[in-house]
Amino acid sequence: MEDKKLTIAGTDIEEVKKQNANSGLTYNQVKQLLADQYNKKQNK
Repeated sequence: MEDKKLTIAGTDIEEVKKQNANSGLTYNQVKQLLADQYNKKQNK
């Protein structure tokens, strides 16, 4: 059996990292994308 890194609560750290990598844009990336789109519209 492989040695998993677990938190005190029993969360598999590597599994969380893997799921986060596949989850899409972060909150800050979405904010930046929306700000860029807004600024492009304002500059037309």
